Amino acid sequence: MITFVTSIFLLILGYLIYGSFVEKNFGVDPERKTPCFTKQDGVDYLPMASWRVYLIQFLNIAGTGPIFGAIQGILFGPAAYLWIVLGCIFGGAVHDFMSGMISLRKDGASLPEIIGQELGNKARIFILVFSLVLMILVGAVFVTTPAGLLGKLTGGAFGVGDSDWVLVWIVVIFAYYILATILPIDKLIGKIYPLFGIALIIMAVGVLIGIFTNVGAMPEITDAFSNHHPKSSIPLFPGVCITIACGAVSGFHATQSPMMARCMQNEKLGRPVFYGAMITEGLVALIWAAAAIKFADSLSVDGDTPYQKLLNAMTNPENGKMNPAIIVNQICHTWIGKVGAVLAILGVVAAPITSGDTAFRSARLIASDFLHIKQNKVYKRLILSIPLFLVAFILMMINFDVLWRYFAWTNQTLSAFTLWAITAWLARHQKNFYVGLVPALWMTMVCSSYILVAPEGFQLQAWIGYLGGGLVTLFCLSYFIWWYRKNVEVKR
Repeated sequence: MITFVTSIFLLILGYLIYGSFVEKNFGVDPERKTPCFTKQDGVDYLPMASWRVYLIQFLNIAGTGPIFGAIQGILFGPAAYLWIVLGCIFGGAVHDFMSGMISLRKDGASLPEIIGQELGNKARIFILVFSLVLMILVGAVFVTTPAGLLGKLTGGAFGVGDSDWVLVWIVVIFAYYILATILPIDKLIGKIYPLFGIALIIMAVGVLIGIFTNVGAMPEITDAFSNHHPKSSIPLFPGVCITIACGAVSGFHATQSPMMARCMQNEKLGRPVFYGAMITEGLVALIWAAAAIKFADSLSVDGDTPYQKLLNAMTNPENGKMNPAIIVNQICHTWIGKVGAVLAILGVVAAPITSGDTAFRSARLIASDFLHIKQNKVYKRLILSIPLFLVAFILMMINFDVLWRYFAWTNQTLSAFTLWAITAWLARHQKNFYVGLVPALWMTMVCSSYILVAPEGFQLQAWIGYLGGGLVTLFCLSYFIWWYRKNVEVKR
């Protein structure tokens, strides 16, 4: 419990102290006009209230990520606490703040445009394809997953079977996605996202109270440096850094931040909206990681350790696959009661839907920036949106079991590219670039070593993965030093 409580205070202090430092290092200008005024189009560029922008940003980057990822990550042990706290303060919050604020300074530019301007056109094209694939993949999976859950909840109603209800819900969710993608951001997303964001926070607070009022053991920091995962063959590092993305560092966030950069009325809102939303997500992840392991310890299930109990408790007996939604449902029902039951449904159904719709909207914005197509007319938005939905529909026909394993790695690889672009921007503007360089090096090491040792990667021994990852990271550092001397030092 001491480690958990300390972690909460560290995240709050991180926002107050390091967040302030990052903000000053960026050089926020409250007098500078933001894109919501200079490029206002009534669709994507329009002023919104600061509290609304914060809640939309929070739900954009959160969804079920900080819940499911944290629950799976705590299986590695209390190292998950370390990664959430340190990763969030020095990596994820910096990543989200800087990508959002650079987008703000570049008139709301999407991520590929930012990376292209900082790392070159080849990187721009690569990230363009990379981002679009990631967005469509997220959108497609977050149709099938909630549709499947809703199908089970409504199965048998009106004499209609589960599978038929799944098809009905797929159509309903797709219809919602189309509306959320093409309508002005304040018409649908701007109205329902704040409500879902508040509900997600209320659920986390309810679970937090449950942590302090229910029985069960909680691991401390002294056990953080050994791998407690009962099943995974992946080493503690980089396994925990890939498993917990939302709540620590996630490249997906940088694709979402430009949406709110187009709606912020003042640069001084950058820290609460971008850095603050990420810290909030870190708190949610921390709460769910702690709740899952404490709740599992109190269960009468097979297992000699809380980690074994947790793994067994969230394994679906029908297919033998791990499903964090099972433990989320149990915790909410047991600790929060009837309100918890409603919030559990919201968490496992509504939250992924709200990740899917903004994924498609972000994909549309990325495509429009690349093709230079203004989005002020409905037919222009449809021209870009329809192909995206068609591709997503085709992908839904594929078995995602193998494909989805690569999502976590591609997501974190995207964060590494974003952090390198942030580092380059800071260096060009003669600011302290170490705030971007250190997490960029860390994530480069994480992603390169992971793909070398992971079952879905090259399946090499851990020491080879570390050596290979170290060499890739050293190469990137050497290239940055060469680039810095050539492009920054000589111009001073």
